[in-house]
Amino acid sequence: MSLENLTTEQRNKNTMHIDSMSTLDMVKTINEEDKKVAEAVGTQDEEIAQAIDIGSARYQQGGRLIYIGAGTSGRLGVLDAAELVPTYGIKPERAIGLIAGGKGAMYVAVEGAEDDPKLAAEDLKKLDLSEKDVVIGLAASGRTPYVIGGLDYAQKVGAATIAIACVKHSLIGQHANIAIEAVTGAEVITGSTRMKAGTAQKMILNMISTGIMIRQGKVYQNVMIDVLPTNEKLVERAERIIQTTTNVSLEKAAKILRDADKDVGLAIVMAKTGLAKEKAELLLKKHENNVSSVLKENN
Repeated sequence: MSLENLTTEQRNKNTMHIDSMSTLDMVKTINEEDKKVAEAVGTQDEEIAQAIDIGSARYQQGGRLIYIGAGTSGRLGVLDAAELVPTYGIKPERAIGLIAGGKGAMYVAVEGAEDDPKLAAEDLKKLDLSEKDVVIGLAASGRTPYVIGGLDYAQKVGAATIAIACVKHSLIGQHANIAIEAVTGAEVITGSTRMKAGTAQKMILNMISTGIMIRQGKVYQNVMIDVLPTNEKLVERAERIIQTTTNVSLEKAAKILRDADKDVGLAIVMAKTGLAKEKAELLLKKHENNVSSVLKENN
């Protein structure tokens, strides 16, 4: 599809005179347009759920989440990968963001990098991409050659592939196992896909990566339990997580956390079941470190 026919490139009739609006009207207009983003993302619930399921299965096998994109889309992928490390205590090599043009393109655009489909394949080869991995290709326009080349190489290797675009019948969607297409429509500023399209991509990535982490047992109830208590503030947070999820006193939570060698998930299992550390560890190992699964069996 040619650029001028893409919905992301159309002029928005609601913002034709945004340059002459008052500042307050400008803000209100942008906000009204942003309200449409959640609705667009909501049309892709089933596809997003499929992406979480396939991503969870591969990640459980030791695979990695690898994001590929150019420009804003690439930066959003890098951001999602980077945020998973401190949020869920995963190793940096388990979530990797690739942007056309390399790391420098995070800050300064690298002209022409997104137009070469071979570059992504080369980037993925450097990572020793395998069939265990998940490759998430991002392109608001749904047609970025860098992303298409990366998805094609991932398919060849046998990795799971997910495409995220903001147009229907996207080219990248035709090169992936799962196509997520949240049509956010014309941008407030024509073609400025860092706005509504960027917001939609961020929302979708939040759901996919959060869902995968939940399926890995890194969340109990609605609490992050892979907190790494490396300082006084984080130790206190860990103690309160144990207290609020198990209804023990703060003092007892602190003791159990010490007994569990500061492993919050292990401490929760010990507190809820009354088991000693060694037996609780065996149960967690049996259930692939999923606290909810352990407690469901031992309720």
